[in-house]
Amino acid sequence: MRIGVLTSGGDCPGLNAVIRSVVHRAVTVHGDEVVGFRDGWRGLLVGDWIKLDLDAVSGILARGGTILGSSRVQPAQLRDGVERTREHMADLGLDAIVPIGGEGTLKAARLLSEAGLPIVGVPKTIDNDISATDVTFGFDTAVTVATEALDRLKTTAESHQRVLIVEVMGRHTGWIALHAGMAAGAHAIVIPERPFGIEELTAVVGRRFEMGKRFAIVVAAEGAKPREGSMPFETGGIDAFGHERFAGVARQSAVELERRLGKEARPVVLGHVQRGGTPTAYDRVLATLPQPSAGGTPTGWHAVEAVHRGEFGTMTALRGTRITLVPLAEAVRSLKAVPADRYAELSAVV
Repeated sequence: MRIGVLTSGGDCPGLNAVIRSVVHRAVTVHGDEVVGFRDGWRGLLVGDWIKLDLDAVSGILARGGTILGSSRVQPAQLRDGVERTREHMADLGLDAIVPIGGEGTLKAARLLSEAGLPIVGVPKTIDNDISATDVTFGFDTAVTVATEALDRLKTTAESHQRVLIVEVMGRHTGWIALHAGMAAGAHAIVIPERPFGIEELTAVVGRRFEMGKRFAIVVAAEGAKPREGSMPFETGGIDAFGHERFAGVARQSAVELERRLGKEARPVVLGHVQRGGTPTAYDRVLATLPQPSAGGTPTGWHAVEAVHRGEFGTMTALRGTRITLVPLAEAVRSLKAVPADRYAELSAVV
């Protein structure tokens, strides 16, 4: 068989490990050929590809980012490009496409699958918000990077008696903020699933100083918002891809906390540092090993097997200790939000 693979959307530690997994399983076990499309769906639409053999993926297990590159494509371009994509697949003799990506990528995969193209998706996102699978590679790395940053920021915050509001990634869900905040012992956490009250946040931080503490650390997911009317809050509008632009919850909260507390408050935005660099050992294992008993998770290994079984229109998913396939329609039906009972148990979540 001949299989095409691409990475789309935001980059993520562990992408190269999955690409390597696809190639190794396809080439060494099945004798397949693999081609990689450059820059995500754009490469498939314009026919921009490279050959992926064992030499091409040698030494990439520990590399961050993606050797194939990534980009975002307007949904309309994909809808209009279905027939062109079909022609490119026929010209290249491709039997299937394995897209590796998050919500947006998987929605595009569903669109092409419903148009009759043979697709098997692999979920990735540092946000860990794909509801059809228990965990996605990249999440552990992002949490580890954020936790290390929070540990470092504690010492400088204490030295200057400051409040630091640390903004981490998480457009719609607060998994990174929640886990990194818990791991680092943050004093308050705000997440998109629960609009926060500035009065409550001020009270939490203020109590620390009343107790004689010299600093406070607040972790905020980038998509977190205050309760309506509780404080002035700017929004950033919508970008060309229909995504909300964020105007900086850390920056705006810092201004309000400083005004209310009379303490110096500074925003710190971790941004893309959470996506970059070497994946953790845990994420390398998740992206590489085939069996859940060995610590594996939905990877290219299973996508290749699904291709050979002709199980198209699906996505690999880990549920409990069992790796399975779920329909792409189910995979993108809803995001996996932090459940209310999870944050209700934590006094740090405001």
